[in-house]
Amino acid sequence: MKYPHIFEPLDLGFVTVKNRILMGSMHTGLEEEKDGYHKMGVYLAERARGGVGLIVTGGIAPNIQGWTGPFSARLSSNKQVKNHKIVTKAVHDEGGLICMQILHSGRYGYHPFNVGPSKKKAPINPFKPFKLKSSGIKRTIKDFVNCAQLAKKSGYDGVEIMGSEGYLINQFIAKRTNDRIDQYGGDYENRMRLPVEIISKIREAVGENFIIIYRLSMLDLVEGGSSWEEIVTLGKAIENAGATIINTGIGWHESRIPTIATSVPRAAFTWVTKKMKEEVSIPLITSNRINMPSTAEKVLAEGDADMISMARPFLADAEWVKKAKEEKEDEINTCIACNQACLDHAFEQKVASCLVNPRACHETELNYNPTTTKKKVAVVGAGPAGLSAATIAAQRGHEVTLYDADKEIGGQFNMAKQIPGKEEFHETIRYFNKQIELHGVQVKLNTFVDEKLLNEGNFDEIIIATGIEPRVPKIDGINHPKALSYIDVLKNKKSVGQKVAVIGAGGIGFDVSEFLLHEGSSSTLNLDEWLDEWGIDKSLEARSGIEGVKPILPKAKRQITMFKRSKGKFGGNLGKTTGWIHRANLKKMGVKFIGEASYSKIDDAGLHYEVNGESHVLEVDNVVVCAGQTPLKTLYNAIKDSSHNVHVIGGADFAAELDAKRAIEQGAKLASIL
Repeated sequence: MKYPHIFEPLDLGFVTVKNRILMGSMHTGLEEEKDGYHKMGVYLAERARGGVGLIVTGGIAPNIQGWTGPFSARLSSNKQVKNHKIVTKAVHDEGGLICMQILHSGRYGYHPFNVGPSKKKAPINPFKPFKLKSSGIKRTIKDFVNCAQLAKKSGYDGVEIMGSEGYLINQFIAKRTNDRIDQYGGDYENRMRLPVEIISKIREAVGENFIIIYRLSMLDLVEGGSSWEEIVTLGKAIENAGATIINTGIGWHESRIPTIATSVPRAAFTWVTKKMKEEVSIPLITSNRINMPSTAEKVLAEGDADMISMARPFLADAEWVKKAKEEKEDEINTCIACNQACLDHAFEQKVASCLVNPRACHETELNYNPTTTKKKVAVVGAGPAGLSAATIAAQRGHEVTLYDADKEIGGQFNMAKQIPGKEEFHETIRYFNKQIELHGVQVKLNTFVDEKLLNEGNFDEIIIATGIEPRVPKIDGINHPKALSYIDVLKNKKSVGQKVAVIGAGGIGFDVSEFLLHEGSSSTLNLDEWLDEWGIDKSLEARSGIEGVKPILPKAKRQITMFKRSKGKFGGNLGKTTGWIHRANLKKMGVKFIGEASYSKIDDAGLHYEVNGESHVLEVDNVVVCAGQTPLKTLYNAIKDSSHNVHVIGGADFAAELDAKRAIEQGAKLASIL
């Protein structure tokens, strides 16, 4: 067997987990949807059928104060049990095990009833918490116990107690958020009292044959967090209180260090879990940026943990475990950790999905059933939209020919994969290449498609996915040798000088800047360099892993000034949960930002521009234009009124900003109904 450690059973004494893969907790928004528990049952059952050893649900509040937002999911009364039974039955029918996560959001609760150990408002929340009184703490503990008992009654195999990521329990533990002077504040023994009492009282209430996972914050990554000695003390106390397993939590939501974004190296924090293994005897789960079997196997083989937690990889591919077991890892639709359709959706109160798999969390409405009428389909353009449409149409049984003028498939992904921190796009291209092979898509590259070719093909359906072309702004001197488009830089590999002006502060402008700053290197591929860059102490001598640690930054390869015409912050339209990372990356590398600028001309002297009515000249070697895109509709316009059944998707349909999420979803939905 290629991955023996992954597929070694884990004996918990009263139950055996069939492999070492846990589907980690992830709130999807289905919990609050109409008929959401049925949809959640279908979604989770598909993952259980795919072979995952143990599933943990998204966070369920034990009371109203613990809500993540108004009317979010909670389990506090018997009348709610029937909904949860739908989920547990669906998973058990597929031979799976499932635990329910109990999450009290504390001061992170996005509602006016939130509470905390102290009246300290979270920097990511406008609502200031009420301070829990001693009676309120006792009531909260009872609510945790009640929630666990109801979970057992609902058929769950166990519960996970969320004690990390800066939620309520974590808030009691850290001095950062706890300035109490009673028995739940002050010295560490008092501050850790809440989680220990919760675990011991839950164990007493549910008995021995019930899984209790405790999510322990092993690296807070915020000022005023726990020291390593404190974390070890708590871990041992949690074990003694009756926990079955300890799961690794990394970072608070308010931390200014990325922990799960694509720029984070794979398995970036398993060394923390390994250090804890020296201190406790119950099984430990590790997590964060583990998305392929080879990575998971290596972590287990080296003894970093007893089990691997992956959340978003199961959005990307429900059959991850099955494919790993069958040694078909090249068929895995790999999570690229973009956060665009999962975490961003959660924070926007939308149902989660996945950029590379739009079926995720929509299994009851988007399916790729075998066709009853085989059609001859042409797809023009092998970018994200075209690849999605072509492979799914072929999977359903259609005869598909995929055309592209380029020498390789991938479209804009071939530029994205070059950006430091976005190397995971290589996996997406690999996945689509495999799908093309598996489903017999006929691929014709280096092929210019016109109306004549399509007429001669006698196609039943024609899908135009020709993408975009860069918008060319009206600037005097735009054709000067100093002026380059982002395609010139990323695709055509034109030489770029040391002093650069980047026009445009959207995703492309940020990507081009990252590429030029780090050209030839990427800390995402070197863990120690990445830890140094973000100021993380691997020895854990620094409190919270960061206090007093000075980041060691790589030397910028170029001097870059970024411009935009509009007001507001740079990168304002970047991902809700990742935009701050991109802004921080450029800022720490010395990029200068000039907003509300108008451009006069580009000439031998450089870029001429105006701000607040004052004229300036920036001496630069090159001006890279990243000023948006327009749909490339030449072919579509030529054939849209013909007798063909013509569809247009992706950037060719709409190109405000490059949007692979929308493109892949459009392609999938169209292919599902052809």
